[in-house]
Amino acid sequence: MLSLSNNVSLDESELELTAVRSQGAGGQNVNKVSSAIHLRFDIKASSLPDFYKERLLALKDKRITKDGVLIIKSQQFRTQEKNRASALMRLVELIKSAVVVQKARRTTKPTKNSKLRRLAGKSHRSNVKALRGKVAD
Repeated sequence: MLSLSNNVSLDESELELTAVRSQGAGGQNVNKVSSAIHLRFDIKASSLPDFYKERLLALKDKRITKDGVLIIKSQQFRTQEKNRASALMRLVELIKSAVVVQKARRTTKPTKNSKLRRLAGKSHRSNVKALRGKVAD
């Protein structure tokens, strides 16, 4: 069981973990050992609450297919166990970040004194630059 919050958890039977060969350089070991992990998670068929599903499917993430399947590939480590743990951790982080509701931004106006300070600074700078000109006899 993966715990997402106090009352929401995800059963590991809903995840499909497959071992594949890693990409990139690594010598002979990379060609014969399947240490990378593909994690497939079907969002629509999961036991997550509807709010979680809607937020995940609304993400603009290239790892989510049109069918609503999230695919995470983990090949950072040399061992399959570490890559599996990394993939699960990334899944939990993605779900938690998708559920966070952003606080609505309230528009504000600058205060009268801040406007006056800004204009005073501009006029002071203007005077400094005006004094740099040629001196008339």
